Amino acid sequence: MTTPQVPLGSGFNAHSTTLDVIRGIDLTGKLAIVTGGYAGLGLEAARTLVSASARVIVPARDMARARASIAEAGGGIEVRSMDLTDPDSIDAFAHGILQSGMPLHILINNAGIMANPQLVRDARGNELQFSTNHLGHFQLTLRLWPALLRANGARVISVSSLGHRFSDIVWDDINFERRDYDGWSAYGQSKTANVLFAVELDRRGRGRGIRAFSLHPGGIVTGLAKHIPVERLKAMGNLDGNGELVIDPERDMKSLPQGAATHVWCAVSPLLDGKGGVFCANSDVAPLYEDSERLAYGVAAYAVDQSSAKRLWEASEAMTATSLPT
Repeated sequence: MTTPQVPLGSGFNAHSTTLDVIRGIDLTGKLAIVTGGYAGLGLEAARTLVSASARVIVPARDMARARASIAEAGGGIEVRSMDLTDPDSIDAFAHGILQSGMPLHILINNAGIMANPQLVRDARGNELQFSTNHLGHFQLTLRLWPALLRANGARVISVSSLGHRFSDIVWDDINFERRDYDGWSAYGQSKTANVLFAVELDRRGRGRGIRAFSLHPGGIVTGLAKHIPVERLKAMGNLDGNGELVIDPERDMKSLPQGAATHVWCAVSPLLDGKGGVFCANSDVAPLYEDSERLAYGVAAYAVDQSSAKRLWEASEAMTATSLPT
């Protein structure tokens, strides 16, 4: 199988931080939007882009919480209202960006939820993890398409996870209407969707200067892990016996600056000029997953399959009643 999933030898590794990958990069005059950019990995990525002189806008459902979090982190980031599970809210946010006439150079689709213990559906009847992690970002990206085109060179980054290996897309029952719900399978399916979305988005956008990437940030305990019991996190090694975070990048247990490094690398690295549609980890292109010991950071072949990527795009258009502007 011919694959673009070939590491570039970026010079970075699991220990590299956001400051390492942004060094020497000037983003003056560039606009970035980071979903979930007021907490955890998203906030770390947003702060780093600001440090390189980018203008950063963070959409948030809870405006007060977002503003307080950003102020505590040093400010410099603009907050606007948006709810990824509300189609009207997504459209209103995108409309504001388009009406401003601003070009959009970097879109980091970072917000997400993980391992909901019970089946929850959005207002359109879609399973909530698939809705939040994929469909909301699908609609947002397509609505922002004219702003991405204005940049004459834009990147869209989908934050996935090695958790995509938990499940391929279950095409005949995406929304758990005929199968028992499992929170981890639902999460895996949504993370596979993130990777496939980047593959097809890149195919459709590359001729017009829009390139897309997906990534695994690392095994980082943030608010995303709120549904995982503390004892399980200890058993997994993410927390020590006292409940303190374990930082061990060689075992994929990272600090926030280490975890968000790949977000930033995908957004700014000149090594990725002219490239796209690839899954990244540890601030480099990841190999295909063939052997969990030898290629621990690899991507499953089904998640970068071009025919599946096209199929997901068409299904997502139908599920969101959204398509690229003509």
